[in-house]
Amino acid sequence: MFSTTTLAADAPAPNPYAKQIAASKRVSWDIAADVIRGRRFDLAHKFLPDGLSRVDELPFLTLAQARALGQVQGRTYANMFGLVERFVGAKVLELSRDHWLGDQTALEALVRFGDEELKHQELFRRIERLAAAVMPEGYSFPWDPNDVARAVLAKPTWAVMCLTLHIELFTQSHFRESVAPDETLSPLFKDVLLYHWREEAQHAILDELEWRRVDAGLDAAARDAGVDAFIELVFAVDDILQVQAATDAKYFVETFAANLSAGQAAVVAGCVLRAYRWQYILSGAQHPHFRAVLSELVTPQQAVRIGRALADVA
Repeated sequence: MFSTTTLAADAPAPNPYAKQIAASKRVSWDIAADVIRGRRFDLAHKFLPDGLSRVDELPFLTLAQARALGQVQGRTYANMFGLVERFVGAKVLELSRDHWLGDQTALEALVRFGDEELKHQELFRRIERLAAAVMPEGYSFPWDPNDVARAVLAKPTWAVMCLTLHIELFTQSHFRESVAPDETLSPLFKDVLLYHWREEAQHAILDELEWRRVDAGLDAAARDAGVDAFIELVFAVDDILQVQAATDAKYFVETFAANLSAGQAAVVAGCVLRAYRWQYILSGAQHPHFRAVLSELVTPQQAVRIGRALADVA
């Protein structure tokens, strides 16, 4: 028999996953009852703040045109999250396998994470339908979530978790720094981003825990391969952004701004691409916590390679 003293001395340290389970339960929400609440979009309101859409860089647009361009970008913003959460949810459930016969608290945290990612995908599908109901026809978001997920999940887990933490950290900064302070946004769209943010805040912590756990099991060669794969994923994301920016700019000009000259239309397209690169790549890459974690896990030489890749899409 073990003595009481021995048991106390051997008591396990607090489980870092337990706090995230408690937070997940505390902030849990329902799509219909808490977020949408029977509302529709009112196109008299902006969807995204100017700090994300960058429409304030286009002084030749009327106020109505600037608002419409932000709404087009907001629709894509929702669709992009629906897209990336397909591979995030799949990866998290894959990682949970490592805990099936081990840490049951970690397993519960990751299963809750996966369930919330499924809910987020459904939320953004509903938002697309609500946007389509009030916006003119012609908008296109041509990406198949399963095709994108297959391509991402084919990369090493180290790279996928690096990209995932990057995404979920920029979600946090976008909401806190740009969305929350803007009182002119659509109340419905703002609530979508608020409730999404509340759960993504916990996901980012779990991302880091799992990324560090995966990293601890790698040798130098495997980690270097992960760095290369992350760089490949950055360029793959940029390929999507280039196509979507051109698609969205064309839809905007043809639908809301037919009066623009060819030169002005080109400026709009360039602005949208810069906005998307900021939204989906650079704001995450420049996030202080992402940079801090990355600097702990890679060598200075690997950090330089990643920095050069990011400079290519700046």
